[in-house]
Amino acid sequence: QVHLVESGGGLVQPGGSLRLSCAVSGIAFDTREMRWYRQIPGKQRELVATITAGGSTNYADSVKGRFTISRDNGKNMLYLQMNSLKPEDTAVYYCYRERGPYTKDYWGQGTQVTVSS
Repeated sequence: QVHLVESGGGLVQPGGSLRLSCAVSGIAFDTREMRWYRQIPGKQRELVATITAGGSTNYADSVKGRFTISRDNGKNMLYLQMNSLKPEDTAVYYCYRERGPYTKDYWGQGTQVTVSS
């Protein structure tokens, strides 16, 4: 059974940092692109960051220079280091594994990040 389990969310003050983790099990990890999305209630899910199987990264303009996506293929782990957090970063953050040639795509259950003083 495939599981994507996020952790590391919480409440942080503006300007603070958090590191999100996503543990992937039950499916190959190192061969597929992984992504972080976020969603505010009532709004569409937004792509935050992408990392390819080869380690190339891409970021939404709103987080560029503040967030860093990384992966540890040996541990089947995806990370999102978030620095200089702003109230507008408040959302539920989801990790995502892209579909493969014989598999569908997968989502985690989400972790809440709240940036507030």
